[in-house]
Amino acid sequence: MTKDLSNQKAVVAGGTSGIGLATAKMLFRLTGDVTVTGRDQKKLDALRVSDPELKVAALDSNDKNELTNFFSSTGSFDHLVITLSGAKGGGLFQELSLDDLREGFEKKFWPYLQTIQTALPYLSKNGSITILTASSTTARLSGTAGLAAINGALEVMVPILAKDLKPIRVNAISPGVIDTPWWNFLNEADKRATFEQFSEQIAVGRVGTAEEIAHAIVGVVANNYINGSTIFCNGGLS
Repeated sequence: MTKDLSNQKAVVAGGTSGIGLATAKMLFRLTGDVTVTGRDQKKLDALRVSDPELKVAALDSNDKNELTNFFSSTGSFDHLVITLSGAKGGGLFQELSLDDLREGFEKKFWPYLQTIQTALPYLSKNGSITILTASSTTARLSGTAGLAAINGALEVMVPILAKDLKPIRVNAISPGVIDTPWWNFLNEADKRATFEQFSEQIAVGRVGTAEEIAHAIVGVVANNYINGSTIFCNGGLS
């Protein structure tokens, strides 16, 4: 059930930091050919220096023309991993700006679908699509209704896409609270306090690492018999 990924090509959309970058590095060790996309030119330039084995491409996944040009120039490939993230949509519902929630959908939900549709003509029929969602869909934590809506909308599509796009496999990895640059809107003291608070609600007693989620993503990419599934990698968050 586990395939040999050597000599295959992978694209990691939104892979310039955090979970995406950790995944790109692991996939490169298995495939030898990984392209990372992102919008932040500084991160792309830094990646060219720190990880020259990775191919990098400036790409705004909100822009259909840019996506079309990127995939046509990339040509055929085997595995698409989408780790684009959006920070909008959190907060108590009674205080939640619906404009912010709408922006959250614009930054994550629609770019995911647009990336998948544009990539399909170039994706191997024996390949895979793996998307990154979030355990806000099941944790039922106060203040996450908007985030749950965005990620839940993606997760509910996964088993249907697996049927629509067969034999291409389609799966989602749903991480919990992970120590990544996503949390850098907080200062170090507040981040530490937030992680400690969350750790009390996580069965393993701590937040996760980007590498732990990357292992889950790569495992799904390499397993031929995981399809139409959302895999929760959240330490037992509830």
